Formats: sequence, C-alpha cells, structure tokens
Amino acid sequence: MKYNSTRNRSVSVSAAQAIAQGISADGGLFVPESLPQYSYEDLCKLKEMTYQGRAQRILSDFLTDFTQPEIEESVREAYSPNKFGGEHPAPLALQQNGDKNMYVLELWHGPTCAFKDMALQILPHLLTKSMSKVSGGKKAVILVATSGDTGKAALEGFRDVAGTEIMVFYPQDGVSPMQERQMNTQEGGNVHVCAIQGNFDDAQTGVKKIFTDPACGQKLAEHNMMFSSANSINWGRLLPQIVYYVYAYLELVRQGKRVLGEPMDVVVPTGNFGNILAAYYAMKMGLPVNKLICASNENNVLTDFIRTGVYNKNRPFHTTSSPSMDILVSSNLERLLYDMTGGNDALVASWMKSLNDAGVYTVNAEVKAKMDELFLSLIHI
Repeated sequence: MKYNSTRNRSVSVSAAQAIAQGISADGGLFVPESLPQYSYEDLCKLKEMTYQGRAQRILSDFLTDFTQPEIEESVREAYSPNKFGGEHPAPLALQQNGDKNMYVLELWHGPTCAFKDMALQILPHLLTKSMSKVSGGKKAVILVATSGDTGKAALEGFRDVAGTEIMVFYPQDGVSPMQERQMNTQEGGNVHVCAIQGNFDDAQTGVKKIFTDPACGQKLAEHNMMFSSANSINWGRLLPQIVYYVYAYLELVRQGKRVLGEPMDVVVPTGNFGNILAAYYAMKMGLPVNKLICASNENNVLTDFIRTGVYNKNRPFHTTSSPSMDILVSSNLERLLYDMTGGNDALVASWMKSLNDAGVYTVNAEVKAKMDELFLSLIHI
C-alpha cells in the first residue's frame, strides 16, 4: 500500500516513509491510497481474536512493507500486560442511564493514564523499524506539539529509544498542573521539553513550519538526522487508533450486546480530530457505524464547522479544564476533507491556504451533505 499527500496526490510513498517522515514536504498529511475492506466474514474472524490479534491484522493490512514478525513484535511489546494492567488494554465498561445503555471504551489504562498511550506505546516500534528501512542510518528528531496528554505519552513512549531524540513543545499555562509536572519530570537521556508563549495552535503551527523549512531540514541532514512527528499528523500515530474502534464493536458483539452487522453510534470528545477520524476510517473499512458524534468544549470550532460547513478559527480561545480539546486548528480534518472530496488535492490545498491566510474556509455543498449524513448529532461538553 502506498500513501499520498492530501495536498498533492502525485506524492506516493511507502508506509515506512510516511511514518518516518511524519508530514509531506508540501505541508500535506499522508493518507493511504485506499482502505482495506472488511466483510462480514472478516469481522467474524476478528471477533474471535484478542486485542493484540486484531491489532496485528489491521496493521498488516496498512503496513504492507513491514514483515509479519516486525508487526507481531511491535504489537506484543506495545500492549504487554505490564504496561496496561492486564490482557485487555481497552476494557469496555457499561454505563446505565435509565433504560438506556452506554458503553465507555476505557483508554486510560496505559502508563501515563492518557488515551494517547494506545498509539504512543506502539509508535516508537513502528518508527524505529520505518527508519531502518528508509533513513539510511539517520537519527529521528521527533517534534511534538501538545495541549497536555500527548506530550507525556510521547515522552514516555520514546524514552531512551535508540536512534531518536524527542522535543515536546507545550503552551505555558495551557496544560494542567499535573500534565506540566509529568512532562518536566520525565526521565530519559533523549527527551527535551520546552514551554512556549501562546496556545496549542501556536505550538502546532510552529512545529509544522519547522517540518517544512528546507533550511532546517538541510541542517539536520548535515548531522545525519531527519525530522519526524509523534502527533496524530503522523499516520503511525493515527493507525493504531483505528484498532480500538474495531475492538469496541466486536466486544459488543462478543458480549451479545450487538448482532454482527447492527451499527453502533460513536461519541468522541475531540480537539485535533484525530480520534474521531480513526472511527471514521474504521467505518469506511466496513465497521457498522451509524453516527459519529463530535463532542466539544467552549472551543467549539469543529462542532460549528460540522453544523455550518464554515471553518472559522477567528474566535476567542478559551482555556478550559479539558486542555486537550483547547484547539482551534484541527489538523486531521484535512484528511477527512481529502476523503470526502474523492481525493481532490487541489481543492483541499486551497482550503488549507485559505485557513492559513484568512483563518477561514467554506466547504462545498457536496462535502457538507456528506457531513450532514454522518455527523448527525452534535453535543457540547
């Protein structure tokens, strides 16, 4: 399977190159040229597997330039019981509300108590294997912008990983006291943490500019280094998140709460749109999903966009008790737009340019209709 840039689909790279590079040189995000399709029979087989077994199957379908032993080792090391407190890294818990049942996918059992552990425990394995395939012996300098939990999860995941240096940038006074302490007390000889003046969007914009700056890239190359990312702009970070939506649905089926083929609704609190995008991809692959419900806090740029079709970051920024959702520029939305436009890279690039230049863009009627069909219900938290 090859990967294209959302802003130039003529760019075509391997999975290893996409993961090692993190972001395309044109500023676009890497997306798979196609999505594997899971039939009823495929889901039946996956239902009988463990979390680790399902992860191996799904990753194998996307990472076709990895060997099976490489994928098996990555999954085994990432989701070992000593890291997630047992054989089930993401338990499904029932929450009853009157006569209605809601199931909560517990994604906080990892070493940093953040859902980002589900991806950032396996990304170091995927990245180092990718680097060995495509980098020619270069060291990976991993840049991370964080609104809180990504920073600590990335630092913990890449702590003392050979061939890597990780640099995390977080907004001063824009993360919780616990998150700040977690990051600033992180152990490891290859970890670096820096507070910036501004908010998460400022950190994310700065990191993207560094990524696409030819002079910065050249300077690293002179020292046998290259940039990579641990944010969800990196496909290697987003891919493992698809796994837990497939797992959640099949657990409902296995427990007799759903008949295979009966759809579920998915509610996701989201800021950078990566988590809910993983559910969208799972649905596109054949997972029975009815509606994707995007939950936001006061920084409700996403819910406004889904409702109106107008993305407008020109609004007050609110610092809330959920800093991971305090985001006004949702990077992964670019991947959704690319898919919903049928891979229209020129159109996506024009929208992203408008967002960068004027802080606003408006999608066309076709994309708005597709969003209305899928993102029917919106809530604010």
